[in-house]
Amino acid sequence: MTRHWNLPRVLVALMAAETALGALLFDLVLHDTAHEHMFNPAWSPHAKFHDAQYIVTSLALGLLALALLTGRRGDTHARLLWAAGIVAVPWASMFPALLFPGTATYDPEFRNETQFVLGLHGQMFMAVVTLAILALAAFLASARRRRERVAA
Repeated sequence: MTRHWNLPRVLVALMAAETALGALLFDLVLHDTAHEHMFNPAWSPHAKFHDAQYIVTSLALGLLALALLTGRRGDTHARLLWAAGIVAVPWASMFPALLFPGTATYDPEFRNETQFVLGLHGQMFMAVVTLAILALAAFLASARRRRERVAA
């Protein structure tokens, strides 16, 4: 039997915490980025509603994933995979969101303040990193499970 808090579980838990708190901090709390979102006077109340919805959704999904990860009943491997999938949803949804009319990763008036990493908007870069870490965690957990089954 393996330790409950192994590397894959810790990686998913860290990404769940990032997901739970990221939008809350960057869109509402930290002035350097919140002025582009919730405190942007150019945004309509309806746009702010959808940002608030994203903040609450990300918080809920991150907390749900953490609850799945901390549980020890049932199939903990399946719980880890479900947690990783749940955390992946808000990050993965950023890419097809760009296909909708009039969407962009930043508003033009903030072009000089926008951070890019390897040519990607900072948030899109974080999405790629987060999804890669979640995929790695799922791969490691599944490989460990296969080894345990062969050994048994």
